[in-house]
Amino acid sequence: MTFYGGEQQRMYAARGQSVHMHYSLPAAPLRPFVTAFYCADVTCSPRDAWLEDYLQPEWVNLRFLLNTVAQSAIGAGELQRCSDFSVTGPTSRASRFRLRSGRVWGIGLLPEGWAALLPAQAGDYADRLVDGLADPVFAGFVPLARALAANDGGFAQELELIETHVGELFAHAPPVDPAIAALTAALADPERVAVAELAEQLGMTTRSLERLSRRAFGFTPKLLLRRQRFLRSLARFMLDPSLKWLGALDDFYYDQSHFVRDFRCFMGMSPSAYAKLDKPLLIAAARARMAVAGEAMQALHRPVGSGTL
Repeated sequence: MTFYGGEQQRMYAARGQSVHMHYSLPAAPLRPFVTAFYCADVTCSPRDAWLEDYLQPEWVNLRFLLNTVAQSAIGAGELQRCSDFSVTGPTSRASRFRLRSGRVWGIGLLPEGWAALLPAQAGDYADRLVDGLADPVFAGFVPLARALAANDGGFAQELELIETHVGELFAHAPPVDPAIAALTAALADPERVAVAELAEQLGMTTRSLERLSRRAFGFTPKLLLRRQRFLRSLARFMLDPSLKWLGALDDFYYDQSHFVRDFRCFMGMSPSAYAKLDKPLLIAAARARMAVAGEAMQALHRPVGSGTL
């Protein structure tokens, strides 16, 4: 494990597979909008074998495939080949993800980032995987996808390309509704558990909160609160499996059966089935993200400079 600057690297190696994860925080002006820039270097033996994992529900992710092939499915959907520039909208279900040897770059967008750059309702992309090269909503990132595909300068140069391009996009972005930042901060607070409380603290009606939530976050406030509660428990287990599930449960779960119902809803399987799976991408990513950003999962990220209640 190596630390330098704002970056963290993690290795996973087992069964003829290895994953080298890099996580880098964006520059300070971008932190209200972007969770992290991340890169996975995957090696499979034999080379045409697949490395597979299940990704937990997340905010929006932009992914760029370099010299690899990937397939993904959200929830119970059929695996589909990912574009060399693919976009996963905000998700409320696990994503099955597999790829061959090569490199994947990713950019995690917070709801503020979506609202600042993308002229579309987040709800229209919820639980969807789309081709970023074909969808005009993501046209601003197509030059970056092409530059990464043409680059042969290695990791440091690719990270610089990403940081520069994303910085320029946000430098020209219009101001974002401060209520979006405030809601992001509220969702990261484990004490926020009721929609009515959220609306009151934000100074909004419940109906206005619903509209804001679907527009910038993709889902209703009720589903987002439930998702956050579940992810806090999953993150604890991922970082310390010795806790077992009972030790990892969020304080607002009534009992274990309540958690199991949520687990099946969000991950599409039982906790025991999930515990038996290899998690080559997810564990490496969770530990690297925790070291850099202080949270193991993107949807639990607390952005620097976001609004507070």
